[in-house]
Amino acid sequence: MAVAPAAAGVGRGRRSAATVAAWGGWGGRPRPSNVLLQLRQGQLTGRGLTRAVQFTETFLTERDKQSKWSGIPQLLLKLYATSHLHSDFVECQNILKDISPLLSMEAMAFVTEERKFTQETTYPNTYVFDLFGGVDLLVEILMRPTISIRGQKLKISDEMSKDCLSILYNTCVCTEGVTKRLAEKNDFVIFLFTLMTSKKTFLQTATLIEDILGVKKEMIRLDEVPNLNSLVSNFDQQQLANFCRILAVTISEMDTGNDDKHTLLAKNAQQKKSLSLGPSAAEINQAALLSIPGFVERLCKLATRKVSESTGTASFIQELEEWYTWLDNALVLDALMRVANEESEHNQAAPEENGLPHMSARTQLPQSMKIMHEIMYKLEVLYVLCVLLMGRQRNQVHRMIAEFKLIPGLNNLFDKLIWRKHSATALVLHGHSQNCDCSPDITLKIQFLRLLQSFSDHHENKYLLLNNQELNELSAISLKANIPEVEAVLNTDRSLVCDGKRGLLTRLLQVMKKEPAESSFRFWQARAVESFLRGTTSYADQMFLLKRGLLEHILYCIVDSECKSRDVLQSYFDLLGELMKFNIDAFRRFSKYINNDTKFQVFMKQINSSLVDSNMLVRCVTLSLDRFENQVDVKVAEVLSECRLLTYVSQVPVQMSFLFRLINIIHVQTLTQENVSCLNTSLVILMLARRKGQLPLYLQLLQRMEHSNKYPGFLLNNFHNLLRFWQQHYLHKDKDSTCLENSSCISFSYWKETVSILLNPDRQSPSALVSYIEEPYMDIDREFTEE
Repeated sequence: MAVAPAAAGVGRGRRSAATVAAWGGWGGRPRPSNVLLQLRQGQLTGRGLTRAVQFTETFLTERDKQSKWSGIPQLLLKLYATSHLHSDFVECQNILKDISPLLSMEAMAFVTEERKFTQETTYPNTYVFDLFGGVDLLVEILMRPTISIRGQKLKISDEMSKDCLSILYNTCVCTEGVTKRLAEKNDFVIFLFTLMTSKKTFLQTATLIEDILGVKKEMIRLDEVPNLNSLVSNFDQQQLANFCRILAVTISEMDTGNDDKHTLLAKNAQQKKSLSLGPSAAEINQAALLSIPGFVERLCKLATRKVSESTGTASFIQELEEWYTWLDNALVLDALMRVANEESEHNQAAPEENGLPHMSARTQLPQSMKIMHEIMYKLEVLYVLCVLLMGRQRNQVHRMIAEFKLIPGLNNLFDKLIWRKHSATALVLHGHSQNCDCSPDITLKIQFLRLLQSFSDHHENKYLLLNNQELNELSAISLKANIPEVEAVLNTDRSLVCDGKRGLLTRLLQVMKKEPAESSFRFWQARAVESFLRGTTSYADQMFLLKRGLLEHILYCIVDSECKSRDVLQSYFDLLGELMKFNIDAFRRFSKYINNDTKFQVFMKQINSSLVDSNMLVRCVTLSLDRFENQVDVKVAEVLSECRLLTYVSQVPVQMSFLFRLINIIHVQTLTQENVSCLNTSLVILMLARRKGQLPLYLQLLQRMEHSNKYPGFLLNNFHNLLRFWQQHYLHKDKDSTCLENSSCISFSYWKETVSILLNPDRQSPSALVSYIEEPYMDIDREFTEE
């Protein structure tokens, strides 16, 4: 086979300097490690040896005998020669067919962690393929359709594109750095999207794009993808579901996984920077998707379709076969096929019906496989909907999700799919257990709960989680209590609510109360229910949940099961705070459950074990106590006298203990979205003291506590700095103050006034912090840095 034209000189005895160096000088023997070292160096620098075409075929053949490169360099040499612009690519495709199995088996072993290659070789085939320029060559071949000759664009077959994509992906799997190098080729990444127009290459392209975007430093912009609207609109439902795997990477803000852990200083600095730069790539991508006609409607249909409505058996089996050649899903397929075989064996053991033999496992798709297929699709779709719900166009997405009946659709799937019971043949991925959070069953449940949380949070559409009967119940609760009916309930479109005997919220409460103590779902369940209560406190909403035993369930988990998980405890305390706030009936129920000193001590021990986790409940009790003490009502007076919690918190020393610890556990440099609530809870205690004319007393007591702990000035200096940061953070024009008002029923103007009074520089003011910091210990003008 003739070598490529570029190598002709090398093949006729005129060795390049790079080749001479590889041979160790004229007349020397080939030094294998030297060759690979120089190839690696050339790959990094772009100079010297970079491709197989720079060697003679004789040299490569002799070298292969020693190092067992599986003939890959020689195949690449032939591939160069047969893939020029005027080639018909027939021979080129045959060579790709020869290369592909050499890499695919190795990649399969790598992914399954066996890492036992079929040949005893020092260098994996994928590594050799990449070192001799195979990756760059395949990128060039794939992008040939972007080149025009005499006004006509070159074409390559879908089959050939498939082979190139498969080889590239296998190399990415096994060889470190390949995926990152591909990610740096922005034109190539954009071009890959155009390959998804063909069903034959869709799955391979989508999987490769997903891996590339996962390591790409800068997020790709979807508005740069040619004909994005047409591309997405022409996807069938299966393609759209798989496309959501890519969208998950392109619409999520980078580094948001631990959003609660990032300091507010860092987030504020990033926000200022972002304001000067304009919308982020993720925001641009979200807007691009929402501009595609019917996009959200199709996602809602995918999320809510029943298993019986999904793709037929034949097309599903074809897709599974494609997955089998695509390693990203190979392990999932293995698990699915195990389920299929078990059900097939069960069917074969059963008697034949109507004298007809059962269909083979290949043509008869087991129900469990259909379910798992649908679960894996819904995972991706729900994630995309969830991200869109939290984006800038939240209200627009909310309207569309309501219009396309996502919530009633999910309600109909709740028992049979979303919260179905685990079967003996439940899917377990390689290297994981059935209870692992990576299980598709478990991940679907968590994603579903996250969606509910995003959907309900501070939005009037939350009442779509109920059915008509339950909405009538809310109206009846308001009527009985002689209070105005919630306007959002009156405005709810009854044609869009849940149908059936129970709404989605009630179903969630039912499974929540049955959840095992060690379940990882408890945190997400509590968060989803709490989001329904967030916003302006609604007595009817609280009573709706109280009547279903929610308060007793939470107290059982906190006190009787003595929950140890900090995350779960925090979610329970937050939920309990929203459930009980200003509700005298809730405090009466609390008293009936916590009816002895032993239970109360356990409850308080849980609260005091971490105020970061429990401070929202402390805030709720403090605010409720203040309101109850100003009411003239026999029932209220009775509860005030019998409720251990209200009696305990009414004591000034107890309030001071909470206040001291809340201020002491946070600092400007450590403030996050998770613990900034401690600062706001401390402010609530002081605002209520100010209302009673006791602010100077509380500050004086804080000063005494400082001295008794032998740290004069430490606490008040820290509090002064925290309040200065509070002003910078909350008085920013983009900050929404309604959350502070809703959580406290105290106007934001009173919050601002109280902070200003505390920060008054006049040392003669009895309500100014500086009046209680002795001069030698004064340290209030420190600059805010992240260090």
